[in-house]
Amino acid sequence: MRRATRRDRVRYWFDTTMAKGTPALIGWLGLASVALVLVVATAAVAVAPRDSREHGHWPGMVWRSLLRTLDPGTMGGDTGSVPFLALMLLSTIGGIFLVSSLIGVLTTGLEAKITELRKGRSRIVEHDHTVLLGWSEQVFTVVAELVEANQSERRSCVAILADRDKVEMEDALRARVGEFGRTRIVCRTGNPLKVADLELVSPGSARSIMVLSPEVPDADTHVIKVLLSLGARAWEGRRPHVVAAVHDSANLPAARLAGGAAARVIDADDIAIRLIVQSHRQSGLSQVCTDLLDFAGHEFYMRAEPALAGIAFGAALSRYDLGVPAGLRRRDGTVLLNPPMDTVIRADDEIIVLAEDDLLIRLASGAPPPVAETAITTAAPHPPVPGRTLMIGWNPRAPKIIELLDDFVAAGSELVVAAPREDPTADLGPFANLKLGFRRAEPTDRPSLEALDVGSYQHIIVLSDAGFDREHADARTLVTLLHLRDMEDALGDPYSIVSEINDDANREVAQVTKADDFVVSDKLISLMLTQLSENRHLYDVFADLLDPAGSEIYLKPAADYLVPGAAADFATLIESARRRGEVALGYRLRDRFHEPPGYGVVLNPPKTAPLTLSAGDRVIVLAEN
Repeated sequence: MRRATRRDRVRYWFDTTMAKGTPALIGWLGLASVALVLVVATAAVAVAPRDSREHGHWPGMVWRSLLRTLDPGTMGGDTGSVPFLALMLLSTIGGIFLVSSLIGVLTTGLEAKITELRKGRSRIVEHDHTVLLGWSEQVFTVVAELVEANQSERRSCVAILADRDKVEMEDALRARVGEFGRTRIVCRTGNPLKVADLELVSPGSARSIMVLSPEVPDADTHVIKVLLSLGARAWEGRRPHVVAAVHDSANLPAARLAGGAAARVIDADDIAIRLIVQSHRQSGLSQVCTDLLDFAGHEFYMRAEPALAGIAFGAALSRYDLGVPAGLRRRDGTVLLNPPMDTVIRADDEIIVLAEDDLLIRLASGAPPPVAETAITTAAPHPPVPGRTLMIGWNPRAPKIIELLDDFVAAGSELVVAAPREDPTADLGPFANLKLGFRRAEPTDRPSLEALDVGSYQHIIVLSDAGFDREHADARTLVTLLHLRDMEDALGDPYSIVSEINDDANREVAQVTKADDFVVSDKLISLMLTQLSENRHLYDVFADLLDPAGSEIYLKPAADYLVPGAAADFATLIESARRRGEVALGYRLRDRFHEPPGYGVVLNPPKTAPLTLSAGDRVIVLAEN
């Protein structure tokens, strides 16, 4: 093999230097320009000494040569000997090539830099920002909520890392979310599974990190891998808290192990099941939960109130001008929702307050507003009675829904499953309270539904069909709801309908069916993740609300609290609920059950605003039963 010569080494060194990109090319062009100027100036002194003396000797010739190299038009007024003019022409021609090359190099380099920036591969320099890892339909709900939550902040930032084009992500967010207000949205292209790519969004200085489930098969595996990637990163100082969700309960232990102590992983499937079951018992619960999780409405906040130390929780209900106390968070992290009214508030307790914004929570400065005693009514507790429920459709959530229903319903209740398949309930049970039955039926076929004798049921649950894509499944659900509502109109309003919807965009369309409630689990999970990214301790609050043990949200008849048609206010409603050992959070007006966006739900209204409720309205309370 031939040994490398000096020429080979010099050429290799030159090639290596040129491969360094635009700065190296500019450097070489600069050196060539300097060489041209010096050579021409020196040659002019040597071959045209008289002309050189007239133009300042060698320094003057260097300046003139430089001007002609940079500006070819400078030569137009030159006079002198032929050798002098020839050298000036040589300088001008060389300058044309050098300047043209320099312009081309700068243009190419600038385009390359813009292309690199469009790829979103530069590391951001932010502090106390929110990081979103991954991309799915959830990102639009999450970003919109974070924008709303940050309206009161002077400066905030949301950084998104996903394996997608940066410009495409930005365009999609602008189209779906709209204005970002005071929040800056920064997108970066990278794989959240790679530790090196995670550094693009500066997770070490972030306030919180949210892992989004991608829209791919076995999405939980992707979430677990991202949690492992975060765990593999070397953290310096404070580690931001991480929130994520898995859709298969079987993957929850692995996800929590991968996330470690800094991660809060929620079971999306379990939450959706609990919402469906509780909404079937009391229509409107899904909308109440949406309002509680949506930053555009009223949310739960935790704040210390030393001024309330030593008084009973029941007395604290009337101590706020703005906000409704809903419970306590002890120093050890224990959450008490709707504790006994004689529970003494400790100095180190945090009050869990329902309010429109944390800046709007305010203790009363004077005496509490007067109570309209004549408007308060007392009602005997309503003992649970056996009921009949019809579940139309079947999906992987159905067995868990049936198991949870058994915990909520009264003994002797009946559940009939109607689905276009062989009996899937044969291996379920036995149940303590439920009597389980099965009927084969096609949910979108009117004669098949009429054969079920739907008028004999008090509650109907319509499940989304997992055998179809999201849009097709929602379309089938809408057809089923239309049939059920038409049959109900003919029968005279004998049953309530709770339906599972995949896409929140279809909820507005579904209002024409006038179903009593819709559970859009994906949106609710997105809202909950956003709340937890702001305050991870809220998980215990939401978990308690959806747990059959303890206090939950109920929508009870307004006549149990206020005399129908009597003039009152929300302060009076709070006092009426307090006497029953409950916390009133708001009410739902029956005349507006089907009016978006609130669907009749009013949370935390002004304490002294006039309020008159009818017998068909509902009071939203925290209660044990």
